[in-house]
Amino acid sequence: MYNHVWKKYLPVIRILMKKSTEGGQVLDLNRIDFEKTGTARKAGYKFTIHFNEGKISNVISGSALGRHLATIMQEDEGVRKLLAENNYSIELNTRFQLIIKNVAAEESKPLQKKNKTGG
Repeated sequence: MYNHVWKKYLPVIRILMKKSTEGGQVLDLNRIDFEKTGTARKAGYKFTIHFNEGKISNVISGSALGRHLATIMQEDEGVRKLLAENNYSIELNTRFQLIIKNVAAEESKPLQKKNKTGG
């Protein structure tokens, strides 16, 4: 359902994953992309995915939005390589900001914000 939307953002997500060694990264997403696609409003648009050693280490079954992102990320060869090399926390908040953290990087570094990618 949301796969095509996440595929649109995947190249930027991959870049931000690489940059997350410098500190957490924030990507502002286009709310309309998600609202016109599905029914997540009922369940909410928030989720957190923890990747450890390339695998999801928390339960995301309650969020179709999160499950679809995790699937798209694990299908991408470049992202799979990054996931194998580092542990990540990927969070979507209610302001449609995707927050990407490399958990090994220093937590005290400020978030870097990126603007919306089209829309």
